[in-house]
Amino acid sequence: MLSLNNAIKLKAKAPLLLHSFTLPTTKITLVFRSVSTPLNETALSLNTTTPNTIPFLPSPFLRCRAAMTTAACVQVKEQIELTETEKKIFDRLLNTLRHFNLQTQLRVAGGWVRDKLLGKECYDIDIALDNMLGSEFVDKVQEYLSTTGEVAQGLAVIPSNPEQSKHLETARMRLFDLWIDFVNLRCEDYSENSRIPTMKFGTAEEDAYRRDLTINSLFYNINTNLVEDFTKRGLEDLKFGRIVTPLPPKATFLDDPLRVLRAIRFGARFDFTLDEELKKAAACDDVKTALAAKISRERIGTEIDLMISGNQPVKAIDYICDLTLFWVVFSFPPKVEPAVSEECYRLSAAYLDASWKLIQLIGCSNFDDEQRRLCLYSALFLPLRSAAYKDRKDKKIPVVNYIFRDSLKRKASDADTVMNIHKSLEKFLYLITSLLSNEDIQLTEVDWGREFDDVPFTSKLRVLTGFLLREIKDFWRVALLISTLLYPTGTECSQDIIDKHFQLDKRKNIFVSVDNAIVKLGLEKVWDLKPLVNGKDIMNVLQLKVGGPLVREWQQKALSWQLAHPSGTAEECLDWMKETHSKRIKME
Repeated sequence: MLSLNNAIKLKAKAPLLLHSFTLPTTKITLVFRSVSTPLNETALSLNTTTPNTIPFLPSPFLRCRAAMTTAACVQVKEQIELTETEKKIFDRLLNTLRHFNLQTQLRVAGGWVRDKLLGKECYDIDIALDNMLGSEFVDKVQEYLSTTGEVAQGLAVIPSNPEQSKHLETARMRLFDLWIDFVNLRCEDYSENSRIPTMKFGTAEEDAYRRDLTINSLFYNINTNLVEDFTKRGLEDLKFGRIVTPLPPKATFLDDPLRVLRAIRFGARFDFTLDEELKKAAACDDVKTALAAKISRERIGTEIDLMISGNQPVKAIDYICDLTLFWVVFSFPPKVEPAVSEECYRLSAAYLDASWKLIQLIGCSNFDDEQRRLCLYSALFLPLRSAAYKDRKDKKIPVVNYIFRDSLKRKASDADTVMNIHKSLEKFLYLITSLLSNEDIQLTEVDWGREFDDVPFTSKLRVLTGFLLREIKDFWRVALLISTLLYPTGTECSQDIIDKHFQLDKRKNIFVSVDNAIVKLGLEKVWDLKPLVNGKDIMNVLQLKVGGPLVREWQQKALSWQLAHPSGTAEECLDWMKETHSKRIKME
């Protein structure tokens, strides 16, 4: 372990760059230093050399693009610039120390330091205290503010909850419209069969080494205005774009297997390279077993959701596949039918890649964040759309539903939306040809339902498209995009199509043409269409005293008529219903 008196410096072939601390009117300059560096140290120049390349293991399937490139130099700021709000917050905290003559060191930990050095704004400020609990310090801050006439905007104490991976009490305070978390520095000891550690007060060095990655182990010392790198490589790994654990990776992952997924997420998010030893550890059977046994499915699901919602979802899933973690993360129920090939993850990754690229080609503005997220899930699980299992009541349940609700513990609406998208694909595939050519549609191959029997042949395309869009509502463009990946056969893509990268330009043109056709038909927001007639009107026409399945059937027929006659009135719809009902009675 490092001595706190040792200089903390970059492991580059050059001296550490030091910056004198100044207090200009528009920004604050912070210093990279060792724990023992004097505050009046003069600045030195830094001459770095090109780092050795870090090879990436060949991917077993389709894409290794960025992953196989060598580690490039990342633009890391030589100084951290505090915003005006951050200056005010830190000033109040330091004044609290002075007011009570406290000898406490205040350090901002982890992600805020990393993001600031990368030139990104971060509003997640976590402050680590070296000699007191967060709740104790928050009480002091509140007491100090009362002497100045200021009041904290909000206070909260989140108790420790080891069962939910909340190992220490955290105090929260809202200052200048930002929530600040306060917790004491700590070190951890893990038991063999649990990710719940035994916690105790620790030094800043011990706290840095217990963290998941070196790039997340940096501190900004508020007292001294200096960035501290106790692992002696956090700054270097940040600069050279490396994902490395502070301690040996296998031991780190066995202590807390969730760190495997965090390493993948940060590697994808920042386009950093995973360390070779880290990859070997992440892919080993002991770590995979620990990930499945020690980590709650909800925590796994949260990490996956952050990856899918992030800026590099394809790279994240590629890492998961490369490290043979796919079936650990997306676990299955027993006795799935039809059986799913173990190699299915290759196709899942291929569909995810194709849908991500197609979104970019079509234009991200066509999809909001939620549509994009569920589009990527729909693509990822596309090869599993026909797989099912039987629950305890012998009811057939889609495997996709199990993955969302049990493997990832996501909200039920996510599962329902993705399953509805998958369910709509067959109908969409049959509609695409007619929408592209604006020709009358043939209904022989898909069961659309009895409510469409009375629809004029020339209006069927508009009616069927309208009903389909009403089923999936705001996600119809997502369903259309996924359909284009299967078009025209509706079967899984061939290796030849994969090798040709799905011919995405052609599929983009199909999407745009069908989208324009739907807009031209006036169906873009068809689910907002208010029915011309209601259930009471229908009961009067049918001379019914109570509602029931028959009323529901005629509601659908009336809506079909309305879609077939966009300029029709309620009176005309009722006249049509009376005539049609009268004919049916005579025929019966």
